[in-house]
Amino acid sequence: MRRLEGKTAIITGTSGGIGAATARRLAAEGGQVVLADINVDGAEAVAAEIRAKGGDAISHYLDLNDEASIKKLIDDTLAHYGKFEILFNNAADTRVETMVNDAAVEYMDADIWDNVFRINTRGTMLMIKHALPTLIKAGSSSIINTSSGASLRADLFRVAYACSKGAVNVLTEYVAAQYGKKGVRCNVVSPGLVVTENTREGQAHNFALYESHHLTPRLGEPDDLAAMVALLASDDGKFITGQIIPVDGGISTHFPHVAETRGGIDAQKPTQN
Repeated sequence: MRRLEGKTAIITGTSGGIGAATARRLAAEGGQVVLADINVDGAEAVAAEIRAKGGDAISHYLDLNDEASIKKLIDDTLAHYGKFEILFNNAADTRVETMVNDAAVEYMDADIWDNVFRINTRGTMLMIKHALPTLIKAGSSSIINTSSGASLRADLFRVAYACSKGAVNVLTEYVAAQYGKKGVRCNVVSPGLVVTENTREGQAHNFALYESHHLTPRLGEPDDLAAMVALLASDDGKFITGQIIPVDGGISTHFPHVAETRGGIDAQKPTQN
């Protein structure tokens, strides 16, 4: 399928994981892709891989903490491609040092809280703000924001991250309401646990636990999210807007006891005569 032929996408957080997989997918579907990341060397490595396979991709430095950097990304994209119709806000502060210090509310450092919101929420808002004039001019365009299952239900850790992503959910609904009649769709993809280099490094010890709670036979992979983003970016998703879409193997849909009782139910299957 080449559903994105002739369309241009800006993707943030592209040096690995979901962003890199999505850049590859959108390029494979015919899109021109701008890979933006604070790790511009990592983004360029993915862009070079896409170009080597015949795709159209460029990389660009982006610091979501700096509004001037956001403006420059938009301006340089327009200088290079003349337009863009797709914005995938995927970048977030997931640095180990941030996640480790994102503690329970009783111990929350206000600077950690403020920095997480500054990048994850304020940065996403500013990306949308500066992209909107171009997206409105396109007449039919799509914004996709990456949130998290942590924004929809409580956990015992990473409070600032979860709250920042909850704010992204509400921002998405407001953008969809305010700009839908101008041809701009806005949706959220909400991943569960996705197996990436970072999660292998920090959460591999929990993989078996998470897998037991999934309704699918395996854990999520970056390509699963990329497939949903490609749908939302394309005309196949033109009647979907203002939605928070879990891409999580069903982990968010059931009671906590399902995993524990599954084995007992399987053991009680009636004998076939």
